[in-house]
Amino acid sequence: MSSLKISRRAFAAWLAAAATLPLHSEAAARPRARKPPSRMKPLIKPPRLRRGDTVGLIAPGGYTSEKSIAKARANIESLGLKVREGQYLREVNGNYAGTVGQRLSDLHAMFADPEVTMLWPIRGGSGCISLLKELDYGLIRRHPKILLGYSDITALHLAILKETGLVTFHGPVASSTLSDYAREHMLAVLGNPQPTYTIPMALENSRRAVLQPHFGMRTVHGGSATGPLIGGNLSLVAALAGTPYAADFRDAILFLEEVNEAPYRIDRWMTQLDLAVGFRKAAALMIGICEDCGPEHEDVSLTLDQTFDIHLQPLAIPAVTGYSIGHIRNQFTIPMGIQATLDAERQTVTLLEPAVAWR
Repeated sequence: MSSLKISRRAFAAWLAAAATLPLHSEAAARPRARKPPSRMKPLIKPPRLRRGDTVGLIAPGGYTSEKSIAKARANIESLGLKVREGQYLREVNGNYAGTVGQRLSDLHAMFADPEVTMLWPIRGGSGCISLLKELDYGLIRRHPKILLGYSDITALHLAILKETGLVTFHGPVASSTLSDYAREHMLAVLGNPQPTYTIPMALENSRRAVLQPHFGMRTVHGGSATGPLIGGNLSLVAALAGTPYAADFRDAILFLEEVNEAPYRIDRWMTQLDLAVGFRKAAALMIGICEDCGPEHEDVSLTLDQTFDIHLQPLAIPAVTGYSIGHIRNQFTIPMGIQATLDAERQTVTLLEPAVAWR
């Protein structure tokens, strides 16, 4: 059966709002979810996404364009959802989508709006880290909603999880080009609460690895591990180290991805995280597909794989690279803080609890 047919079936089930996606037969044999570490706040799960819901389109980081806004609106409407644009969506302030105050205003307004179910940033870019000190975490805690995005949105994910316990989602931004794979798993995670849900890696990424080796999956250390999912864009996770919003990935499945960065910078950020927390304290490391992260203009440089191996080879926990997350079309959606099992042999990630609540 083609991936397109599978995607249509999953999409139809989501639109029906009462269907349950098939569970994998091996799910019962998987490790049971463990209680989150006591240092984590109790998780708050946002209400699930349903057809007809309103999506708040915002730009909390980099500035956008009319072309990207049109694409984002088309993406949202194609899912049977309504669009509500942020007041300052079109603002430009240097590299940023308006001032810190304007970007905060849109973020807070969407959380406070009773008609908005989901906040969907139009892009990443840069600037989200500047919002963290002034975010109204009490407002977010009182009005839990879906927040979906990746790249610079990592700063919001980590801070909101740390301060409120709200489950947010590392996945496509509103202006992404949504593949069947990305759409299927995004809608399943956001719209169909299930006791367990297994996500395989994208076959299309494996096919691309024939000509683009960095798309290939690689197991540095095999086995399986269970823990909460924590991570995001490597440079942002590293930037938050030593701050009140730092990722505490002890006993967690730490996932990381990057784009357009040379190996020496990736090595620096990985070293920073290892010094700050210690990779040995994680349950597992899952590295995504890092686009355009080969050597730049250096005469001599390590390769991307060699760079990651410096940090992954000494570990005694499951460690993999080339998984279907990152600045790529075929990416799956990761609910932050949710208990999951990474299985390096099956090349799957299994969510061990629903990420959203029925309503």
